[in-house]
Amino acid sequence: MSKAELVNFMAEETGLTKADATRALDAMMKGVEKGLKESGKVTLTGFCTFASKKKPATTGRNPRTGETVQIAARTAVTIKAGSKLKDALN
Repeated sequence: MSKAELVNFMAEETGLTKADATRALDAMMKGVEKGLKESGKVTLTGFCTFASKKKPATTGRNPRTGETVQIAARTAVTIKAGSKLKDALN
């Protein structure tokens, strides 16, 4: 599902206009970003948990050339499904 399809779904489900649904979705995404930056974790109970994880610099290999490449340290995001989401999919 694309962002546009999600906005359309939200508008239909809630009776919001598409513009309001877009603003609501954008605010939610900004809230998740802010939560990850400030505390490293955002939990939507029953749905999912977003967590940031520091990954150290490593050495990788270019699969095309076989050349060794340095991969810089970075912060990755992990998403763990909650029980209600898992139950809805099974």
